[in-house]
Amino acid sequence: MECVQVNQQIILSLQTARAVAFPGRLLMTQKNKIGILLAQLGTPDAPTPKALRRYLRQFLGDPRVIELNRVVWWLILNLIVLVVRPRKSARLYQKIWTPNGSPLLVTSQAQAEKLERALNQEHGDRFKVVLGMRYGNPSIPSALETLCREAPEGILVFPMYPQYAGATTASTYDEVYKYLPKRRYVPALRMVRPYFEHPAYIRALADSVRESLQQLDWQPEKTVLSFHGIPKRYADMGDPYPQHCEATVRALAHELGWQNGEYVMSFQSRFGNEVWLQPYTDETLAELGRQKLKRIAALCPGFVTDCLETIDEIGEIGQEQFRHAGGERLHLIPCLNDSERWIQAMKTIVLEESAGWL
Repeated sequence: MECVQVNQQIILSLQTARAVAFPGRLLMTQKNKIGILLAQLGTPDAPTPKALRRYLRQFLGDPRVIELNRVVWWLILNLIVLVVRPRKSARLYQKIWTPNGSPLLVTSQAQAEKLERALNQEHGDRFKVVLGMRYGNPSIPSALETLCREAPEGILVFPMYPQYAGATTASTYDEVYKYLPKRRYVPALRMVRPYFEHPAYIRALADSVRESLQQLDWQPEKTVLSFHGIPKRYADMGDPYPQHCEATVRALAHELGWQNGEYVMSFQSRFGNEVWLQPYTDETLAELGRQKLKRIAALCPGFVTDCLETIDEIGEIGQEQFRHAGGERLHLIPCLNDSERWIQAMKTIVLEESAGWL
């Protein structure tokens, strides 16, 4: 009997020592949580020149975004771009800013909260979903810190960019990997694969298009599918982004039963003087106006959350470009945002990508 008691005391002492030395390991056993990092590109903290200068310095200082000689670009960025652009960009953000803040931030936070609820309804509080911005706040490092404090069984990084691009997806990977060497305990890590033609994403897009067009008392003569552009040079060097965009368009057109001629793909938001992916959205909208089309629709499938590039660049400026060239009405189909269809599609993708962890 005394021998048994001694053994129990030894075991208890070892367990106590282990808890002190490896607190995260015991916490992981108790909670056994899976962390989901919803990775968005980013947004400024406020629609002010000061906040935009800080945001643009981080965004345009990323070598994944601007692939130029670093010394030359540093001079251009700091002596020209950050002197001129923040005030202009601040005025644009002021047009779309809401009482609760940036539309991108507000909607992205809602996506994270709703996705966590949807996952945990069936899986007993196993998931923790946190939003992290590649540029701006909340940052990706702060989101990873939160997830690591929960000591998850693993972390699944879910980029909010369906189509892979070095300037978005790879840059997000860079930021995640940069954080990991600072951690003593690093959970298992997975990345959601680009889901540019995933059936759940395509169905959610198609349902969103149908619902939006059903609310109109007219039908568009053509629909413009506008993606954020990248320099053509990046694609020539092997970036698969244009092929992913084309695959999304083909899959969506098939799902909606669109025929050739009912839609056109284009690329928006070019910056600087070099050649970007074409056709350009602004030129496409002007050309449709010159072709005497009166009513068109526009959709931005590469954005899952409405932001400056959709609300203002297409919904306002694009509308004006189309009208100025002879058109009458441009209907902007909203992004998927925090709609139930997108939350369910995200849930499907998460459960597929976290297979084996549950």
